[in-house]
Amino acid sequence: MRIAALFSGGKDSAYAAYVAIQRGWDLVRLVTIRPEDPSSMLYHTPNLDVTRLQAGAMGLPLLEETCGPGEDEELGALRRALARADVDGVVVGAIASDYQHRRVNRIGHDLGLRVFAPLWRQDPRALVHEYGRAGMQIVFSSVSAAGLDATWLGRSWDEEAVGELLGLHESRGVHPCGEGGEFETLVLDAPFFRERIEIVHAEPVWTGTAGVYVIREARLARKP
Repeated sequence: MRIAALFSGGKDSAYAAYVAIQRGWDLVRLVTIRPEDPSSMLYHTPNLDVTRLQAGAMGLPLLEETCGPGEDEELGALRRALARADVDGVVVGAIASDYQHRRVNRIGHDLGLRVFAPLWRQDPRALVHEYGRAGMQIVFSSVSAAGLDATWLGRSWDEEAVGELLGLHESRGVHPCGEGGEFETLVLDAPFFRERIEIVHAEPVWTGTAGVYVIREARLARKP
């Protein structure tokens, strides 16, 4: 079965793609939606330009669609992208968002595509450990929740960070995987990457109570 991955460059979409490959599915392309609205409830927005490098690192073509603000625009972009993806199904990294899950499934049904969500309803307190165990190198690309300050921007996803996230889950209700929009991530390397992403220049940009780790320049590099 030929499948596409709905891909944001973050940990969940990358890990879902990895699971799909591990299950023997034929991952043939990545699909990235680039929303105009930075507060999109459906799509990840920080550092979407890096998805082109990630696609190169995987040796896969990247299909992109842009969209204006609003649900109709965002769903229309996904419909257009999947309609021209030439695949039998799509894999998504949804964990707990009914909003995203229902809408992607509806579009998949309309287009006759199977939708796979291998992370759906998994325990996030267990899942947070799986990204590192899978050999993924991840950094935090944005934060917007109490307990997550500017020091988290660009921070590596490791067991220390995971431990702190689980502590914030208990003390402040932060979702361990960021499903409430508390943070976003960027994958720099993974087992299915042929090359890794090297950040050449990036800077934290903090506004009020939230911040973004803005990648100004990045490139592909050989794996160690």
